[in-house]
Amino acid sequence: MQAKKRYLTLLSAGTCLALLLYLGGVRLRAARHPPPGSRHGPRPGGAERPWPRFPDALRPFAPAERPGPEGGGRVSPRQRRDASAGLYRGRRCRMESCFDFAQCRKNGFKVYVYPQQKGEKIAESYQNVLAAIEGSRFYTSDPGQACLFVLSLDTLDRDQLSPQYVHNLRSKVQSLHLWNNGRNHLIFNLYSGTWPDYTEDVGFDIGQAMLAKASISTENFRPNFDVSIPLFSKDHPRTGGEKGFLRFNTIPPLRKYMLVFKGKRYLTGIGSDTRNALYHVHNGEDVVLLTTCKHGKDWQKHKDSRCDRDNAEYEKYDYREMLHNATFCLVPRGRRLGSFRFLEALQAACVPVMLSNGWELPFSEVIDWNQAAIIGDERLLLQIPSTIRSIHQDKILALRQQTQFLWEAYFSSVEKIVLTTLEIIQDRIFKHISRNSLIWNKHPGGLFVLPQYSSYLGDFPYYYANLGLKPLSTFTAVIHAVTPLVSQSQPVLKLLVAVAKSQYCAQVMSSRFLPYDNIVTDAVLSLDEDTVLSTTEVDFAFTVWQSFPERIVGYPARSHFWDNTKERWGYTSKWTNDYSMVLTGAAIYHKYYHYLYTHYLPASLKNMVDQLANCEDILMNFLVSAVTKLPPIKVTQKKQYKETMMGQTSRASRWADPDHFAQRQSCMNTFASWFGYMPLIHSQMRLDPVLFKDQVSILRKKYRDIERL
Repeated sequence: MQAKKRYLTLLSAGTCLALLLYLGGVRLRAARHPPPGSRHGPRPGGAERPWPRFPDALRPFAPAERPGPEGGGRVSPRQRRDASAGLYRGRRCRMESCFDFAQCRKNGFKVYVYPQQKGEKIAESYQNVLAAIEGSRFYTSDPGQACLFVLSLDTLDRDQLSPQYVHNLRSKVQSLHLWNNGRNHLIFNLYSGTWPDYTEDVGFDIGQAMLAKASISTENFRPNFDVSIPLFSKDHPRTGGEKGFLRFNTIPPLRKYMLVFKGKRYLTGIGSDTRNALYHVHNGEDVVLLTTCKHGKDWQKHKDSRCDRDNAEYEKYDYREMLHNATFCLVPRGRRLGSFRFLEALQAACVPVMLSNGWELPFSEVIDWNQAAIIGDERLLLQIPSTIRSIHQDKILALRQQTQFLWEAYFSSVEKIVLTTLEIIQDRIFKHISRNSLIWNKHPGGLFVLPQYSSYLGDFPYYYANLGLKPLSTFTAVIHAVTPLVSQSQPVLKLLVAVAKSQYCAQVMSSRFLPYDNIVTDAVLSLDEDTVLSTTEVDFAFTVWQSFPERIVGYPARSHFWDNTKERWGYTSKWTNDYSMVLTGAAIYHKYYHYLYTHYLPASLKNMVDQLANCEDILMNFLVSAVTKLPPIKVTQKKQYKETMMGQTSRASRWADPDHFAQRQSCMNTFASWFGYMPLIHSQMRLDPVLFKDQVSILRKKYRDIERL
């Protein structure tokens, strides 16, 4: 009996072993001969799908593959790689390996734009990109001086179904004699791939060129080489742009809606999963997430059971009203990783809630998005409402304020997007003077803080409070003198005596707005040769400036206005309660503005000022207001300042000359055109000396001489 049991046991064990060997052999053969559907061939319908590999448990979510337009099979990994081969052949490129620094270090950071080829059409959006480069201080028309090259061939829209798509781009690019396999080239791109898969392929081999690309994934983004840019519409302003919509820092900072979204729901192709699930979170009260199937020619052919209900709910709400009355705005992926909702939310001071796993956020190399946005996870959609409800009101206000700064500093126009891209690349090239995170993420931002001026934050007027510093307690007087000295009674000599007597005066120099290296003070007192000021007035103005070191502080005020009849900006010198400029004939400002005036403003504006011998004071006011987003500060002068300032001097006739006044009106409109908007800001604030008009003993007045003639 025992022998029989042993026999049955051995027989069972042998059978199991044979079965295991058989199954193992099948798996072994499968490993040696990969099934169709792996990287070695197409997988027939119904074949076993190999087990997916998950090297990183937190790898960004990727949408499932979708049937093609004809309901065909899925796209294999190999097909996707082949489609991307043109884009990522230089996948390992970094600045150190695929960029030649020699020309940059020799001639500085100069950018060359290829001349437009005959017969090649350029869409308006790309024309705006090229115009921004050509109007910048980086532009050079000499390729021999260039450090970076940009194609004139339109590369923005590489969707083959788009009417803007440029055909045969590969051969056209390869024929360029400066192409050099893309080395030191920068390619701008907004759209790539086409329906239904929308890959990131731009349709030609970019070689060693850098990409400034929208909707780029973290998987394909090459750190310290590519630049992620935002997706912007064809209507995005070329220059200037609208200001952000946050007008008042209301407390509490909550709005009518907590979280909103309104957009398309995709029934086929990439982009469906996240938006298809939004209805789970929508409550129709403070969380309003609306989608519609009603788009495209054949949406009804693919409509599902929810389409009619979603479409009806979608029509009930106005998108602009929602945007302007929401605290948080959901920014889910569309067909591509990025969407227009991103910039719309920023401008509206609606804190973006990013729901696009794997998207390399715009300008991520320099912008700390945790200060302005909530980075969500598509896999945790249902947790989004509770997460944002837990954010403290102080944090919400800070987030909203940062959206406004980032919008106006880097995103409000095509020009700012392009210049930010170029500045990032310049920082990579000249690392020893590159801007730090504080500069990029705090007012006034990286575009206005030029590292060539200084690598020390304490040399700029915007960071004194952060560093616990104060400006130096002396100033340098710069007197604009053009009249020969023929008499000891000339106003300029009296002015020199009055300035030299100031306890705060360290230097006196001539000319104006030049970035003199030998100015040792932070403050510059700018004066015209015919200005009439007392020592007391000089001291008072400087004392006021020490509290407002980023602004222009001074005496003669002017204003601008919009002339509806002429549809242009007007200039007025009338003495009213309202002003927007303080003329540099008697004003104090930080010496950094000398450098910014010389190196930031284009040669065309400075040449215009030189030829007219006029308007330089207006241009300086435009520049400072554009940087600070604040008006200048007027201080109170002597009772008869108006009469003495423009009295019997060499320039009296000039101020009364109608042509001179007309020139200044024309200058204002030219300047506003270049900036893309009117940066001047009106103010009614005037600062008087303490006890200036009080009926008290003259001995108690610190600036008692100001009251005298």
